[in-house]
Amino acid sequence: MSAKETFKIWQKAQNMPDYLQAQLNLLGQNQQWIDDAFGQDINFGTAGMRGKLEPGINRINLFTIGRITEGLARLIVEKGCKEKKAGVVVSFDSRYHSREFAEHAARILGFHGIQVYLFDDIRPTPELSYAVRHLKAFAGINITASHNAKEYNGYKVYGADGAQMGPADANRVFTYAQNVEDIFQVKAASVDELRSAGLLKLIGEDIDEKYLAKLQTVCVNSNMIAKNASKLTIIYTPLHGTGKILYDRAFRQGGFTNVIPVPSQSIIDPEFPTTKKPNPEYRDVFDVGIKLANEKNADLIIATDPDADRMGACVRTKTGSFEVLTGNQIATLMIYYLLNNLKESQRLSNDYELITSIVSSSMPLKIAQDFGIRTKSVLTGFKFIGEEIDRMAREKDGKFLMGFEESYGYLFKPFARDKDAMQGALMFAEVSAYYASRGMTVFDGLNEIWEKYGTSYEITTAIEMPGIDGQSQMNKLMSQLRSEQLTQINGSKVVKTQDFLQQKEIVNNEIKPLTELPPANVLKYYLADETWLALRPSGTEPVIKAYVGVNQSSIAKAKSKAEQYQLTLKQLLQ
Repeated sequence: MSAKETFKIWQKAQNMPDYLQAQLNLLGQNQQWIDDAFGQDINFGTAGMRGKLEPGINRINLFTIGRITEGLARLIVEKGCKEKKAGVVVSFDSRYHSREFAEHAARILGFHGIQVYLFDDIRPTPELSYAVRHLKAFAGINITASHNAKEYNGYKVYGADGAQMGPADANRVFTYAQNVEDIFQVKAASVDELRSAGLLKLIGEDIDEKYLAKLQTVCVNSNMIAKNASKLTIIYTPLHGTGKILYDRAFRQGGFTNVIPVPSQSIIDPEFPTTKKPNPEYRDVFDVGIKLANEKNADLIIATDPDADRMGACVRTKTGSFEVLTGNQIATLMIYYLLNNLKESQRLSNDYELITSIVSSSMPLKIAQDFGIRTKSVLTGFKFIGEEIDRMAREKDGKFLMGFEESYGYLFKPFARDKDAMQGALMFAEVSAYYASRGMTVFDGLNEIWEKYGTSYEITTAIEMPGIDGQSQMNKLMSQLRSEQLTQINGSKVVKTQDFLQQKEIVNNEIKPLTELPPANVLKYYLADETWLALRPSGTEPVIKAYVGVNQSSIAKAKSKAEQYQLTLKQLLQ
């Protein structure tokens, strides 16, 4: 069916909400928009789906949410009575229509006789992950677009392990959703019907208390914190999102009482009015916090994105200015602190393991290897870190120490199986207290690490390829790069190429198998000047992620060189 024909069907729908009908009337005057919004179904993968809040089958709205939930319901019914009884935990963030979508999903599941645990209000993504595990549910749904701009929302599906649903079940959910004959007639029970059948249970504070109790296990040196936390003043911002719900109790029970929230950014607001995009990797999200930090003479600013799975930080330097840290730099500080703590307490053993992604910094790996512990690189996506945690537990092979991704995601205790900004915030506060105990700033600590291991710097850029042709354009560019087999970039020789889709590694024209990880559409290049570069089309957004990591004698040189390589990658993809 053509985009034009699908659009006409939507125009005739009888149960279109007024706000969606108004958008349809306005945006439908643009043929290019019609082609994009109705030309294909929105992409759904193991990371779920994400898109603009607009009408259309290639958008996020009440009907696309309903169809994918119907797909999940059919999967659960296929699995059997045990899975229906185990049920689904449903959560949502502070974005437009998140509550509406969550309740709609709950009612669709309940219509199929599936037990539903619905959070009574917004909650952090990692708490949903914990709740799925704690309640022994079959699955979890989170309505969120994470760090995207206000125009977006999304839908994440979790498996029984608390990690995002694996490819096999996710593909079946999508297949079942595709088989829905009429997107406007997906059946849903009423709330009263669900309550009378005992299929809807509201959860909230009961899970909060248990999750907070687990958060108490994250910090590793309570004595050091007790002695030095008073030396710190921390500014915290939830960026108008779910971190506000638990941050105060989480910090206080961790021993950090000098925590000051940013008032304007502590207002739950789907407009995210204080920033263009509520992403803690961008400096502008810290502007309001920096002003407050200077007024309060604070040492650092911690930010969590709206669904509180990503954590970023901005730290004061010796000159008094503030430096926004990258996700890789934060991870570097954390792993160095954790390993030093284990060593000083004589608990360091070589069966500890650090897990990270193939596009994250090599510096934490270098530190881990120096301390003699194991390292594991997995594909991008925290579900793969979760899989490795499960493997170690199942095979009694190693002890999980830390998992991280360059995109500001960290995990220390596996009671959640997704990146956890609450855990990250507590660990970073502890790292800050450690350096305060030594009369140092956090940035001093980073420089100390660089002096010992060399200076590394990484940049990640999202190169947008929007529109209905965006996906095919990304695939075409990646295919072209595979056929060209680059031999040099910016004048530096390519000494090794890793193609994770074709599962091969090329060194000096010799091809070797690369089969340790599942296939993934990622190309990674290692250059003669110790630079590495990677390209990866996103699974949830119309962008190609471009990653650069360099090693230089100083941070200024490293930044400059990384920026040059990023410019080259952008030109390469044009």
